[in-house]
Amino acid sequence: MINKAVLVLTLACSASFAIAGHHEKGEKADHNSAAWQIKAYSSAAPDFLGDFATVIGSDGSVLREGTNGWICQSANPRPVPATGWSSAHHAMPACHDGEGMKWMMGYMAGKAPDMERDTFMWMLHGDMGEDNTKAGVLNEADADPGQWIESGPHLMLMPKDPATLANYPTDFTTGGPYVMFPGTPYAHLMIPVPGYYQYQPESAPK
Repeated sequence: MINKAVLVLTLACSASFAIAGHHEKGEKADHNSAAWQIKAYSSAAPDFLGDFATVIGSDGSVLREGTNGWICQSANPRPVPATGWSSAHHAMPACHDGEGMKWMMGYMAGKAPDMERDTFMWMLHGDMGEDNTKAGVLNEADADPGQWIESGPHLMLMPKDPATLANYPTDFTTGGPYVMFPGTPYAHLMIPVPGYYQYQPESAPK
């Protein structure tokens, strides 16, 4: 069972690398277009989820109605460039269910997420980096020493009660699951998958 799960994660990540590369090479593509955003955002999850998910554009509009209760959207809190996100990695897309949307809305509003249960969120294109211990620190120069992490592909567990993660480590250099934003309402478990350290290889396990 574990081997099967690892295989699924590996195949999903391999697909995300190919898609990300295609986006980054396709400089002539209109990155504000519905087609580009649907492809970039929905590929943040394995295709068996992303292909059937609702996709929300960077302007908040629904670009595609889904059928499985999952939602894919850009999760980058930085201002959207006039020409759109330069790549899927820059867009930081996340795919989640309705409970995950509650977490996203709480985080973006600076309020504690109010969820009915734990939920998972996929980010197979990774993110542009942030301070692991302080929510909202988006520039490396402002991060605490040694706490900046630009993530590659990962899965996240967003708990209804952040206190349930108290016994997990916060060290992101081991390759194992770790807590981001510990001690805050936004504490969640980061679960690295293959390719996680591609943007910050110096933090990979030695």
